[in-house]
Amino acid sequence: MHINITKSEAGNNKGSSSQLVTYLEKENKVAEKINKEKQPEYWFNQERANIQPYEVRQGIDNNIAKLSKDDAKFFLVNISPSSKELLFLKEKFGKAGAKEQLKNYANKVMDAYAKNFKRNGITSNQALVYFAKLENNRYYTYKDLEVRKGVAKKGDTKPGDQMHVQVIVSRKDASNSIKLSPLNNSKGSNAAHSHKVGQFDRVAFKQATESIFDSLFNYDREIKESFQYANAMKNGSYEQKKEVKELQRIEQVFKSGNQQSYHGKDIFDVLLGTDQGVNITADPNPFKRKKKKKQGYYQGVRI
Repeated sequence: MHINITKSEAGNNKGSSSQLVTYLEKENKVAEKINKEKQPEYWFNQERANIQPYEVRQGIDNNIAKLSKDDAKFFLVNISPSSKELLFLKEKFGKAGAKEQLKNYANKVMDAYAKNFKRNGITSNQALVYFAKLENNRYYTYKDLEVRKGVAKKGDTKPGDQMHVQVIVSRKDASNSIKLSPLNNSKGSNAAHSHKVGQFDRVAFKQATESIFDSLFNYDREIKESFQYANAMKNGSYEQKKEVKELQRIEQVFKSGNQQSYHGKDIFDVLLGTDQGVNITADPNPFKRKKKKKQGYYQGVRI
């Protein structure tokens, strides 16, 4: 699952949302040219599933009280399941069902988005002003290597299953009184100040959205496709990279049916961290590697 938060995919986010809304209507415009009778892909949020583009523009552009011309007015949340996750949803719910389930998941992502600010009164997606749009395709831009090499043209449809959801969310909460920025890195001078400024932990948010997907759909996520693994391989130290690779090896041993034990502990318990109170989801580096007589040790448990 790839979750990304940006300023905007078209233009900037310091003015009207009109340009972005128009950009995200591109698939409806193409479909209408082909078949005017085809039902458009409506915008949706936690309250409605048939929102029109003009309602999105009005909802975002009118929720900017006390924001200066240089302040961000909205943000774009990109919710992109992997091809494996999309295949799982379609096999479980069918093509049409997968779309509806992904929309439902998107609303739950925005629920986690609100809670991650840890602000008084911002406890669910009901406190937000947001509008989401499901898209079936992605398109090449000038940034893509295929375009620079001349293999594809800007605007061409990318191959494969590219279904995803784009969410425009207002900088201000639903009361139009509280500023909420997911790009705010400030943690405040102390706990009380942090609570006031509304820090947004993007790592915790991405981990939460992954956990929501897995529990909502009963999805068996492998270590290699987890955010923990990707984050360690991209940003982690040499030791952290070794440790997540070791977690992957343990997982492979378990799935092969060779259920070894660690001093009487089932490998499955070690993998999930249910022994010794370890939680590998909450802690990106739970295992401390030790060596003794050329034996590998994790938290004192010999491998």
